[in-house]
Amino acid sequence: MNITFHGAARTVTGSKHLIRLKDETSILLDCGMFQGMGEHSEDLNEHFGFNPKKVDYLILSHAHIDHCGLIPRLVAEGFSGPIFCTSATMDLARILLLDSAHIQMQDVAYSNKQRARKGQPLLEPLYTDEQAMAALRLFKIVEYHEEYQITPRVKLIFTDAGHILGSATVHLSILEDGKTTHITFSGDVGRYDDLLLNDPETFEQADYILLESTYGDSLHKEQGPIEDALLDIIKQTCEIKKGKVIIPAFSVGRTQELLYALNALELRGVLPDINYYVDSPLSQKATEVLMNHPEVYNKEVKEVLKTDANPFGFKGLRFIQSTEESKALNNDQRPCVIISSSGMAEAGRVKHHIKNNINSDKNTILMVGYCEPNSLGGHLLNGDHEVHIYGELYEVKAEVKSIKSMSAHGDYEDLLHFLACQDAEKVKKIFLVHGEYEVQQHFSVKLKEAGFKQVEIPYQHLKVELE
Repeated sequence: MNITFHGAARTVTGSKHLIRLKDETSILLDCGMFQGMGEHSEDLNEHFGFNPKKVDYLILSHAHIDHCGLIPRLVAEGFSGPIFCTSATMDLARILLLDSAHIQMQDVAYSNKQRARKGQPLLEPLYTDEQAMAALRLFKIVEYHEEYQITPRVKLIFTDAGHILGSATVHLSILEDGKTTHITFSGDVGRYDDLLLNDPETFEQADYILLESTYGDSLHKEQGPIEDALLDIIKQTCEIKKGKVIIPAFSVGRTQELLYALNALELRGVLPDINYYVDSPLSQKATEVLMNHPEVYNKEVKEVLKTDANPFGFKGLRFIQSTEESKALNNDQRPCVIISSSGMAEAGRVKHHIKNNINSDKNTILMVGYCEPNSLGGHLLNGDHEVHIYGELYEVKAEVKSIKSMSAHGDYEDLLHFLACQDAEKVKKIFLVHGEYEVQQHFSVKLKEAGFKQVEIPYQHLKVELE
């Protein structure tokens, strides 16, 4: 058998790994969209590097768009097999993929207005909402720890990855030539002692491991509780400078963590008396899905639920639905906090909020997660003095801050903890995926120091034969 790496190869986006058996059975691990790579993203998202018609099965680790966002396009180009995931991932993917289709159609329409004025050719979205619905009909639920026989020779088991609601580590047992090979795909590994979720689970011995490495050279040093960091930024910006705090945040996971932290401030009686907006219709739906899956909560959240039925709600919070309401926020000069997607500030309503607030030093743009270096969020985190937004150049006058400890990705200590259940001598090879190349090189050294002798960093479209 062999495996080919068609995404998240020396980059942190576009997760796609294709396993092909000797009998030509093809199993795709994730089918994510490339994000935050400028015009290069468009080309990568339009060309898979393989024939979708020849893929038999798709296994989805979790519902983030960089892991599931190209599934509708895969189906539109001929894939018709089952898509295996947990029930929570299916619930999230339903709203995320439909929202992704809506955002793409909306953003293309916005861009086409400008392109038409300039006499440039018009663009087409990657897929439509109808194509997203067609893809969702192929989803099949496999719960954590359920042993599922995909074929007589291929067995699947999911364990909790602790990254977002429903996130799973994928374990495949593949029988070929009388020998069983165990392949583990980490998906995205969460943090231990997460604000909301259970810890990543241990798993059975693997022969090959595809391991994410987003923060393979970093430690998430805590600067105190997350809510205290939020409180300081809100007080400084909204109470002292009378400005706005704009927070690009993924609708799934990060937004709920922010709401949970803000709710904790209210329970302590210290939450500033201003308006708090979640300007993402998807975020409200995602929060409702999370409320419907209490099994993923850690012990601390379950304790809070005993006295607070809604740990994601508090005074002053309002979910924004319509585009008109969203636009109205830009004309309201009162201090407020606006949480809006996407997390890398590459698409969606937050891009408009940044455009309308970046030119004032009384405002703060607060980054709370990983950003691909070439994304708008990446440029802001890099300290760029000017950034391009919808083709126009804007001077960065607003203060840019970050709370790195809010990342849903484990740092290198978390990743090594995740691997602690493995006998390093029995692992034939670790493939580092979902990470920047320089970071992966550093992490490779740490893995070898931990006893994992064979570590490979695959590049885009690399095919590797497995023993």
